[in-house]
Amino acid sequence: MVGANPDPHVTDGDPNRRDFIHIAAGVAAVGIVGTLAWPFIDQMNPAGDTLALASIEFDLSKVAEGQQVVVKWRGKPLFIRFRTPKEIEEAIKGDHADLRDPATDESRHKPGKAQYLILVGTCTHLGCVPTFGGGDYGGWFCPCHGSVYDTSGRIRKGPAPLNLLVPEYSFLSDTKVKVG
Repeated sequence: MVGANPDPHVTDGDPNRRDFIHIAAGVAAVGIVGTLAWPFIDQMNPAGDTLALASIEFDLSKVAEGQQVVVKWRGKPLFIRFRTPKEIEEAIKGDHADLRDPATDESRHKPGKAQYLILVGTCTHLGCVPTFGGGDYGGWFCPCHGSVYDTSGRIRKGPAPLNLLVPEYSFLSDTKVKVG
């Protein structure tokens, strides 16, 4: 036989059948790998209890003028302060100071609600919790390393590089706020 193929496993017939078998095997392998990998990928999602703390609602009528309430949000302290007119005035005066992390007081609260200041209560230096009423600017003072924040939560002295963080929040009514 002239021109006969000596290898009985190779056919001169339809190469499409062989291609189909290779493609089908590849798709099956990808499906198996995906099925095995999904539990490992899914376990990286936040737990249900963490998602439940993603946002909180707070009744501002519980805070008197000049008072601060600390609530826990996402595992961190959240400062909710009802500022006095004097504190607001001092914060506005600080708008033109030489600030390490420049921000106006107006940018740190919602329009028409200057009396309510909501901040994440961790120092931006090493994550300590500052106390209110210390330091030279009437705001927060971090006793661990001496960072001083003004009545708008802006860094004024010390090693902290940034202002206290203002979280995403919105007013649901005149006395109810949703954070997160």
